[in-house]
Amino acid sequence: MSKWLNRTHCVAVLAMIVTLVLALAGCSSSSTPARGAVPDTLRVALLPDENAGEVLKKNQQLKTYLEGKLGRKVELVVTTDYSSMIEAMAHDRLEFAYFGPLSYLLAKQKSDIEPFAALQEVKGQPPTYQSVLVANPASGIKTLHDVAGKTVAWGDPASTSSHLIPKAMLAKAGLRVDHGDYQQQFVGAHDAVALAVQNGNAQAGGLSKPIYERLIESGTIDRNKVVVIAESVPYPNYPWTIQASLPAEFKAKVRAAFLDLDDQSVLKPFKGAGFAPVTDQDYNVVRQLAPLLGINLADLSK
Repeated sequence: MSKWLNRTHCVAVLAMIVTLVLALAGCSSSSTPARGAVPDTLRVALLPDENAGEVLKKNQQLKTYLEGKLGRKVELVVTTDYSSMIEAMAHDRLEFAYFGPLSYLLAKQKSDIEPFAALQEVKGQPPTYQSVLVANPASGIKTLHDVAGKTVAWGDPASTSSHLIPKAMLAKAGLRVDHGDYQQQFVGAHDAVALAVQNGNAQAGGLSKPIYERLIESGTIDRNKVVVIAESVPYPNYPWTIQASLPAEFKAKVRAAFLDLDDQSVLKPFKGAGFAPVTDQDYNVVRQLAPLLGINLADLSK
């Protein structure tokens, strides 16, 4: 009798365990959407080009606009750095994201993502932007050649306009950091670059021209202490990207939301007139730039 009870007890316990496991599995599948499914809350990442709190504050109108257009809640995300944003996209913790050209290429190596829109500064014009090299007049720097022997501040290693492009500008002028022509330091964000130059922690620095202009307008930096010494040629602007695994109908809806956007209160933080369509091929010019500087994209994406 006791053996029968023990056996019955074991069967009952096993049944309870199986039931619990199935219940937990059910909860897991309902709370985490399957890859390719459209979640109730869309996670949308913005680049950590400036202070995260400021980026989120400035883009609340974008959040409201997208929620209205897409019929879903939107969670804006600003990661600590470019690498964290790339990893978040690679691990399906974001549905779409606003990358810089270089960080997009790095993310593309780890994620199946598609670029679909980039900012137009002027309607009808190509979606391009420029980088600037700035200097503190107290350093005596007036031209690119004057940067020799000085310390240059860059933003993030994966930044296009606060690393890759201005570094290429110096290389074209005959100055390479790998040849010991100047020293470099990475300070994280574009605003940190401008402040490093203003405070004398670096004599020169590189950042996005639109961000430089915004920092001047807001009074964050003094135009007499951080001056532009050179501007780059135009490069393809920051792309909005989306997970390729999402349904085609939803991706088309997201694309239309950006391409139809003309609300200036939403566009104000971007300093542009609207968004234009882009494809992966538009960023080949950036792909070709990295090897010329001895920069290995595979190494940067690790």
